[in-house]
Amino acid sequence: MGEAAGASGGASGRRAFLRIVAPIGGSGVEVQAHLIHARVLARYLGLDGAQITPLGRGLVNQTYLIRRGGTRFVLQRLNPVFSAAVNNNIDAVTRRLAELGMETPRLVPTRDGGLSVDMGNEAGLWRLQTYVDGVSFDVVTSPGQARAAGSLVARFHRALDGLDHEFAGMRLGVHDTAQHMARLREALAVHRDHRLYREVDALAADLLAAVDDLPPLPSLPLRVCHGDLKLNNILFAGIEPPAAEQAVCLIDLDTVGPMALAHELGDAWRSWCNRGPEDAREAKFDVEIFRVSFEGFHDALGRTLGAGERRACLHGVEWISLELAMRFAADALLESYFGWAPERYPGRGEHNLARARGQWALHRAVCATRRERAHILEI
Repeated sequence: MGEAAGASGGASGRRAFLRIVAPIGGSGVEVQAHLIHARVLARYLGLDGAQITPLGRGLVNQTYLIRRGGTRFVLQRLNPVFSAAVNNNIDAVTRRLAELGMETPRLVPTRDGGLSVDMGNEAGLWRLQTYVDGVSFDVVTSPGQARAAGSLVARFHRALDGLDHEFAGMRLGVHDTAQHMARLREALAVHRDHRLYREVDALAADLLAAVDDLPPLPSLPLRVCHGDLKLNNILFAGIEPPAAEQAVCLIDLDTVGPMALAHELGDAWRSWCNRGPEDAREAKFDVEIFRVSFEGFHDALGRTLGAGERRACLHGVEWISLELAMRFAADALLESYFGWAPERYPGRGEHNLARARGQWALHRAVCATRRERAHILEI
């Protein structure tokens, strides 16, 4: 849905076959390109002989660029955590966005009007989307880019206010901190013989203790949100300014649905305000990026945030960074969910342990800026 910039790199070259690594269960399955043509692309009109190349480096879904003549599409194999029902959510949301004149990828229906193609238990569920020209970044490159990102999110929220759609297939408990704590404790109990157990156990003790130091989040009505606002889920018009400061659209909409504002913006600031890699041992929370992105969001929202919403903005990123550290720590032992970089780490567990440490460092950096952020939010 656009090329990747920064550390994520662009699309790779064409390959004779595509190795689809199943993120759930740790096993892999090789799906040859001719089978994708025969069993997936053949279900769509006009894609005979299309080229297939990997696109991006997503942690969850496997993504490919489809070229047929001068036309491009995005093909994705969904992670098994998502059911076919999420495509109905995406269709409803993108239909509303398009009606209001906002740029958005749209699902391409199959020949029989379906929104996905099921290749069975081994090869999974596939979908095709329109291609939106743009680039994504792993790290914020300027305050102007952060302001544009905040503004786009506010316009996205405004467009979806009052959307009449019954969301289905949602990942329940995705921001249930108690559930993530329980999962981490269970992973520690079950995997005592894991090669990384001692390191994860030591880190987990700090993570679990830190929960008691956080103020509770305010209870607010849910609103239709994106649900995964890491920076590389935003497309920008180009690599260099001013295009790099023009936010085009949000992508990867599997998580769209009702959500708390604290979780939506907390996850955004966890990504946008950490100028280093997610798995870096040290982290710094950029308060200036927080300030300009909040201003961009608030100015585009068209209304004044209430006191509870401002408290949600203050503490959401604290909870999210700690929650994600726990999720990464659990998967360092379970090795069953998040993708990983085999060219940089010897195993999935090692990569997720590095991520857990990085998010723990970020959480501490976030909490150290609470007073400054409260001043920006006028609390």
